[in-house]
Amino acid sequence: MSIQNLNVFDPFADANKGADDDVQDGLVHIRIQQRNGRKTLTTVQGLSSEYDLKKIVRACKMEFACNGTVVDHPEYGEVLQLQGDQRENICQWLTKCGLAKSDQLKVHGF
Repeated sequence: MSIQNLNVFDPFADANKGADDDVQDGLVHIRIQQRNGRKTLTTVQGLSSEYDLKKIVRACKMEFACNGTVVDHPEYGEVLQLQGDQRENICQWLTKCGLAKSDQLKVHGF
Protein backbone atom coordinates (compact mmCIF):
# COMPACT_ATOMS: atom_id res chain seq x y z
CA MET A 1 0.00 0.00 0.00
CA SER A 2 1.40 3.41 -0.94
CA ILE A 3 0.35 6.85 0.23
CA GLN A 4 -0.83 9.04 -2.64
CA ASN A 5 -0.90 12.42 -0.87
CA LEU A 6 2.85 12.67 -0.41
CA ASN A 7 3.49 13.60 -4.05
CA VAL A 8 5.11 17.03 -4.33
CA PHE A 9 3.36 19.45 -6.67
CA ASP A 10 4.75 22.86 -7.54
CA PRO A 11 1.88 25.26 -8.39
CA PHE A 12 4.31 27.65 -10.08
CA ALA A 13 5.78 25.00 -12.42
CA ASP A 14 3.93 26.28 -15.49
CA ALA A 15 5.42 29.75 -14.96
CA ASN A 16 8.90 28.25 -15.36
CA LYS A 17 8.13 26.80 -18.81
CA GLY A 18 8.36 30.09 -20.68
CA ALA A 19 11.16 32.60 -20.87
CA ASP A 20 11.86 34.84 -17.90
CA ASP A 21 10.22 37.84 -19.54
CA ASP A 22 6.99 35.87 -20.11
CA VAL A 23 6.43 35.36 -16.38
CA GLN A 24 5.72 39.05 -15.80
CA ASP A 25 3.75 39.58 -19.00
CA GLY A 26 0.98 41.64 -17.49
CA LEU A 27 -1.15 38.63 -16.59
CA VAL A 28 -2.51 37.93 -13.14
CA HIS A 29 -2.07 34.22 -12.41
CA ILE A 30 -4.62 32.70 -10.03
CA ARG A 31 -3.76 29.19 -8.84
CA ILE A 32 -5.12 26.64 -6.43
CA GLN A 33 -2.70 24.68 -4.28
CA GLN A 34 -3.59 21.52 -2.35
CA ARG A 35 -2.74 21.49 1.34
CA ASN A 36 -3.46 18.57 3.64
CA GLY A 37 -6.71 16.65 3.24
CA ARG A 38 -9.44 18.73 1.62
CA LYS A 39 -7.77 22.04 2.49
CA THR A 40 -6.66 24.30 -0.35
CA LEU A 41 -4.92 27.64 -0.88
CA THR A 42 -5.62 30.15 -3.62
CA THR A 43 -2.55 32.09 -4.76
CA VAL A 44 -2.64 35.32 -6.78
CA GLN A 45 0.56 36.34 -8.58
CA GLY A 46 1.26 39.21 -10.94
CA LEU A 47 -0.64 42.14 -9.46
CA SER A 48 1.04 45.46 -10.08
CA SER A 49 3.54 46.58 -7.47
CA GLU A 50 1.88 50.01 -7.28
CA TYR A 51 -1.03 48.45 -5.32
CA ASP A 52 -0.80 47.91 -1.58
CA LEU A 53 -1.18 44.13 -1.40
CA LYS A 54 -1.88 44.10 2.33
CA LYS A 55 -4.94 46.29 1.81
CA ILE A 56 -6.10 44.02 -1.02
CA VAL A 57 -5.77 40.98 1.24
CA ARG A 58 -7.66 42.75 4.02
CA ALA A 59 -10.51 43.57 1.64
CA CYS A 60 -10.57 40.01 0.26
CA LYS A 61 -10.66 38.54 3.76
CA MET A 62 -13.73 40.60 4.63
CA GLU A 63 -15.43 39.98 1.27
CA PHE A 64 -14.91 36.21 1.07
CA ALA A 65 -14.94 35.39 4.83
CA CYS A 66 -11.59 33.61 4.65
CA ASN A 67 -8.09 34.15 5.95
CA GLY A 68 -5.20 35.38 3.82
CA THR A 69 -1.69 36.74 3.79
CA VAL A 70 1.02 38.21 1.55
CA VAL A 71 3.99 35.87 1.05
CA ASP A 72 7.30 37.05 -0.36
CA HIS A 73 8.36 34.39 -2.87
CA PRO A 74 12.08 34.57 -3.77
CA GLU A 75 11.51 34.18 -7.52
CA TYR A 76 7.98 35.49 -8.14
CA GLY A 77 7.89 38.42 -5.75
CA GLU A 78 4.94 39.06 -3.49
CA VAL A 79 2.13 36.52 -3.82
CA LEU A 80 -1.30 36.73 -2.21
CA GLN A 81 -2.51 33.59 -0.44
CA LEU A 82 -6.15 33.04 0.48
CA GLN A 83 -7.60 30.05 2.28
CA GLY A 84 -9.98 27.85 0.34
CA ASP A 85 -10.92 27.69 -3.33
CA GLN A 86 -11.45 31.39 -4.05
CA ARG A 87 -10.61 31.35 -7.78
CA GLU A 88 -14.03 32.44 -9.06
CA ASN A 89 -14.53 34.94 -6.22
CA ILE A 90 -11.15 36.62 -6.73
CA CYS A 91 -11.66 36.84 -10.51
CA GLN A 92 -15.00 38.58 -10.12
CA TRP A 93 -13.70 40.85 -7.36
CA LEU A 94 -10.58 41.95 -9.28
CA THR A 95 -12.65 42.88 -12.35
CA LYS A 96 -15.33 44.59 -10.25
CA CYS A 97 -12.75 46.74 -8.42
CA GLY A 98 -10.89 47.53 -11.64
CA LEU A 99 -7.56 46.08 -10.49
CA ALA A 100 -7.38 43.77 -13.53
CA LYS A 101 -9.36 43.24 -16.72
CA SER A 102 -10.94 39.89 -17.45
CA ASP A 103 -8.52 39.22 -20.33
CA GLN A 104 -5.55 39.75 -17.97
CA LEU A 105 -6.66 36.99 -15.59
CA LYS A 106 -5.32 33.49 -16.09
CA VAL A 107 -6.85 30.81 -13.85
CA HIS A 108 -4.91 27.61 -13.22
CA GLY A 109 -6.03 24.56 -11.30
CA PHE A 110 -7.52 21.13 -11.27
